[in-house]
Amino acid sequence: MKIDRGVLIKSIAFPLLVGAVAGLLTRNAMQDFQMLTKPPLSPPGWLFPIVWTILYTLMGISAYIIRTSDASYEQIDDALMIYRYQLIVNFLWSIFFFNFEWYFFSFIWILLLWVLIILMIRSFSKISKTAAYLNIPYLLWVTFAAYLNFGIWWLNR
Repeated sequence: MKIDRGVLIKSIAFPLLVGAVAGLLTRNAMQDFQMLTKPPLSPPGWLFPIVWTILYTLMGISAYIIRTSDASYEQIDDALMIYRYQLIVNFLWSIFFFNFEWYFFSFIWILLLWVLIILMIRSFSKISKTAAYLNIPYLLWVTFAAYLNFGIWWLNR
């Protein structure tokens, strides 16, 4: 399989750009976030951008695999539509949680994200198992993030 470097770079850059914009839009809320009571197992703040960079890169690679697969146009389009939806929901979660401080709403929203990630993985697996497996760390991290989100809401009511 020949790698189309231009498509690969665009595929990786897209989710990284979504994450970077979310980070820029929420950076002023980080001081308030630091003051919150957090649940056990909360990682240090410096870890989040590292983890998200890795996850967005894996998402981009998986999207590239789907985009350049031999599957039908309809299958590819359907899979990438779910991919785009989950990225939008992911982006909005940051705004709802950090900027608006809607912690309970954000918890419900992250559950929607979790469902969309599962649907994306399922859709990707019909085209490429590798592309699907690359998103397992994302699903696990969002599961952990949902725990943190719920804990922050509960502890800061």
